[in-house]
Amino acid sequence: MGVIINIFKLPELRKRVFFTLAMLAVYRLGVFIAVPGVDRSVMAQIVRQGAGGFLGYLNMFTGGALTNLSVLALGIMPYISASIIMQLMTAVIPKLEQLSKEGESGRRKINQYSRYGTVFLAAIQGYFMATWLASQNTPGQQLVLDTGPWFTVMTVLTLTAGTCFLMWLGEQITERGIGNGISLIIYAGIIADLPVALYQLWQKAQDDPESFGPMFMAILAVMVVAVIAFVVIMERGQRRITVQYAKRVVGRQMFGGSANYLPLRINSAGVIPPIFASSILMFPSQIAGMTGNAFLETISNALRYDGWLYITVYVALVIFFTFFYTALQFNPVDVADNLKKQNASIPGIRPGKRTAEYIDFILTRLTFAGACYISAVCILPTFLQTKFNLPFYYGGTSLLIVVGVALDTAQQIESHLVTRSYEGFAGPGGPRIRGRRG
Repeated sequence: MGVIINIFKLPELRKRVFFTLAMLAVYRLGVFIAVPGVDRSVMAQIVRQGAGGFLGYLNMFTGGALTNLSVLALGIMPYISASIIMQLMTAVIPKLEQLSKEGESGRRKINQYSRYGTVFLAAIQGYFMATWLASQNTPGQQLVLDTGPWFTVMTVLTLTAGTCFLMWLGEQITERGIGNGISLIIYAGIIADLPVALYQLWQKAQDDPESFGPMFMAILAVMVVAVIAFVVIMERGQRRITVQYAKRVVGRQMFGGSANYLPLRINSAGVIPPIFASSILMFPSQIAGMTGNAFLETISNALRYDGWLYITVYVALVIFFTFFYTALQFNPVDVADNLKKQNASIPGIRPGKRTAEYIDFILTRLTFAGACYISAVCILPTFLQTKFNLPFYYGGTSLLIVVGVALDTAQQIESHLVTRSYEGFAGPGGPRIRGRRG
């Protein structure tokens, strides 16, 4: 309790926290502003029918904006996709790679290109969304009041503007608030469904007290706590490689000779692998629903959410994207070169090529363990839902996002407190909270 009081004692930190909460409140208000010319009640019914497919997946990441057919229905996903595409292009295009090494000015230009890409992707997705909405009109239900060309133009402009607004909102939170704005927006959207999930669980307990009795609820609570604790341990887990700096004499003074460590995380890829894997597996069903293609419908039926083929392909994609994205984020050759330039070396390993091979060997083993961990966390809720009918309302991807963002935000708050001589979350003399990058 004292830590919470200390947060509001610091004027700068208090201002940042209030600004973050205010911006998240604006985001949640925007979720309920509907696109003109649609019937939200019909859309809510359509989303409920497709809760286990692509619509449910998209609705989770938009914080229920798709159910309300809000102006924010595309969410922040176009910005995330554009940012990932820019990272991939930076790794393969020499000019962009050189630009990324130019410091703050280079990063600003790359961020500007990401914004342009966001507008482009949002406009394309908005067009497909408008076309799909118009196709949902049937003799028994009328989702779109007027399916003319003006509806398509208006919907594309509205949804694109909503995504651009969320992008701006996230950047404002990052700059003037606390935590990463884009991550907090996704976090707020996922957490917003928590009261509804708890209410549905309470209703099940009331309707079927024999199956959902006190013992079952206690086991479920212990299981949830255990899974969250496991995610926290794995997200903070890292292998520390000792690095020794050589001594050097400058004038009459001697510098260096100290030892430090190089942290290698178990999960260097974050939540990108499950997001990419889920998006690819949901793509056939999305296109099949929009086009009615028989071949794509066959693939969509084979890749059912609870089928063994879906789980097998999903795990394979998660492992692939974990290794792929880790390779983009961490280059052992560059790290070895930087250590050599700083007159640093790993004890027992020769600088240069041998150091790069040693780091790559350890990173490969850690990445495989991280890929297995991500796959297990993402599959566990699906397995419990389909095989044992347990009411796990949050999938593994959303759980990874919620825990990871909470750790990062707590670390930033604690950094502000410790810098100004306040105790951290663990109290005086306690261990410091590390985020996923710490």
